[in-house]
Amino acid sequence: MSFTQRLSDLAYATGWRAVRGLPAPVVAALFRGAADLSARRNGPSTQQMRRNYARVVPKAGPAELDELVRAGLRSYARFWQETFRLPGMDHRKIYEKVDEVFVGRPLIEAALDRGKGLVLALPHTGNFDVSGIWLVDQFGPFTTVNERLKPESLYRRFVDYRQSLGFEIVPSEGGAYRLLIERLRANKIVCLVADRDLSRRGIPVTFFGEGTRMPAGPARLAAATGAQLLIVENTFTDDGWGVRVHTPILVHGREDVGVATQRMADGFAADIANNPADWHMMQKLWLADLDEERQKALQESR
Repeated sequence: MSFTQRLSDLAYATGWRAVRGLPAPVVAALFRGAADLSARRNGPSTQQMRRNYARVVPKAGPAELDELVRAGLRSYARFWQETFRLPGMDHRKIYEKVDEVFVGRPLIEAALDRGKGLVLALPHTGNFDVSGIWLVDQFGPFTTVNERLKPESLYRRFVDYRQSLGFEIVPSEGGAYRLLIERLRANKIVCLVADRDLSRRGIPVTFFGEGTRMPAGPARLAAATGAQLLIVENTFTDDGWGVRVHTPILVHGREDVGVATQRMADGFAADIANNPADWHMMQKLWLADLDEERQKALQESR
């Protein structure tokens, strides 16, 4: 384990131990202050967030982008604040608060009534763990994929965290696709974060007018099983959360995977445009932001 990995593991362990025990107003002030400090420092990740937002709000001037980045960093800080506190919060109260505003439950029920499972696809917006708490309460445990983080102890912390919320977690490597197929054929729900995949396996899409790639997984799973694909929008409100399920997509075979993935990207774009500050994308997403060597490698893989 490298020093950086050890430090990262320690930071997350401290977060889950210490943040949970502090008064909520103190935690909120600390995380908000950290977000504002990141905005002032304007490091590489913050600069990338600004470039990403410039695509979402192309008519925004410098001052508007400054404010959007500040709001985005505060939203991202709130996500981590809630992540560290969720294990100790009252999940029933969270469910009830989300249930008051949840939009799209009939679409979930209709998809499951077909008996072929359901794929929920979502971008990095709001707090998807909170919407997962609602989903578990209403429809039982669902299955999702966690990136195989390093060191292994850090990966286990995230697995333990999400399992404590009632989710079934499978690693991104080692037969995940096969297990997800099994869950769908048993008429279960699979949830996948799916707004970034700059690998050779990603599906080319147009996103806010520019080219990028998104994971093939949601559409491929739907094509292989007959499951319906739905998009989930997660947002923050001043005192809670917003969750909306929409855009039913049926994928008619592997030849339809590309078209379905583009429809998924269009659905993500519409949601992000409505609430750009709640989209926590601080990595390079569009192909134009990659270096020439990486762009060439992706072009050769098509």
